[in-house]
Amino acid sequence: MSKAEKTRQFIIEKTAPIFNIKGYAGTSISDLTEATGLTKGSIYGNFENKNEVAVAVYEYNTATLNKKLADSLVGLQSATEQLLGCLNFYRNNWQSMAEKGGCPILNAAVEADDNLPFLKRSVQETIHRWASRLAKTIEFGQKNGEFKPNIDTQKHAYNFIALIEGGIMISKITDDRHLLFGALDQVEKIIHEELKA
Repeated sequence: MSKAEKTRQFIIEKTAPIFNIKGYAGTSISDLTEATGLTKGSIYGNFENKNEVAVAVYEYNTATLNKKLADSLVGLQSATEQLLGCLNFYRNNWQSMAEKGGCPILNAAVEADDNLPFLKRSVQETIHRWASRLAKTIEFGQKNGEFKPNIDTQKHAYNFIALIEGGIMISKITDDRHLLFGALDQVEKIIHEELKA
């Protein structure tokens, strides 16, 4: 990487936790300068404005989350194992995720929905990609005979995301991880009772 690319990456990595905890609207330029030790001019020499930093940070936070999730699924062969592995990832990482401000997808989605149109497209793309991966996993299960052939894979994929993210939101605001686990249990029930052939 060039010096400019390294500086840009440094800014993203140092400010990523702040954006996720304080929110995109709630993070100030002074938060950015304090976290990086750089001047406002240095930050804006690498990014056009705070919005551009926010989008880059969101992409970094979600890429980090996706890599951790993908790593947790390595070695899982069947579609059922992969879907259950995804649920176990959230069960096993709930505490560390909560300590870092919660799920970056959920956090950005809540803010971007009405207040941050510049971020909304990135969040939409993340959710669509996630749904596509889940739908492909279900389709894989259909092809190998694990799941019923007449399943609406897209519908189930988006329902799974709604349950997972809704569970995260309720658990975070109530400080009760069992509410997330209940939502994950519901997804698991759907897998066993509605998807399984």
